[in-house]
Amino acid sequence: MEQEQAETTADEVISTERKPFWREFIEAFAIAIILAVIIRTFFLGMYWVPSESMVPTIRVGDRLAVAKFSYWFVEPQRGDVIVFKSAQNDNKNLVKRLIGLPGEEVAFKNNQLLIDGVVIDEPYLPLESYTFDYGPIVVPENQYFVCGDNRLYSSDSRTWGFVAAEEIIGRGVVIYWPLGHWNML
Repeated sequence: MEQEQAETTADEVISTERKPFWREFIEAFAIAIILAVIIRTFFLGMYWVPSESMVPTIRVGDRLAVAKFSYWFVEPQRGDVIVFKSAQNDNKNLVKRLIGLPGEEVAFKNNQLLIDGVVIDEPYLPLESYTFDYGPIVVPENQYFVCGDNRLYSSDSRTWGFVAAEEIIGRGVVIYWPLGHWNML
């Protein structure tokens, strides 16, 4: 009899009652929502581009994914496409290409980018692009110089100044919409 009672207790421990479908669905849905909020808040942002300042790299209406964690362990690099908070409008985020790093002297002369007097190749610009002469200007510590790829139609560091390191949201990773313009950045 004791053996039967021991087996019954063991069976009770092993067998569990299954939750109703609706409860499992609600729990799974709640976990998915929590994970989505965490991912969107700390790791990955989705942004819509309303202007032509980055044409042809990013066109008007493109949507891009931004890795918010990109600069947690490494410094931003020249050529990165970054999204940052606008210093002029708190409710606006901007997307530009990082051109000048802290401490560097930036100038545009004869349609060429010069960093510390050295011509820098910009393969992401179309051949017919044109940049007015500008500078030289030295980028302050903890700040960056940014420009749009569509230099004639971009309001950028040449107009409103530098981007502070703490204003950078992340690095553009991929244009994911429209599908026909899908491209890694």
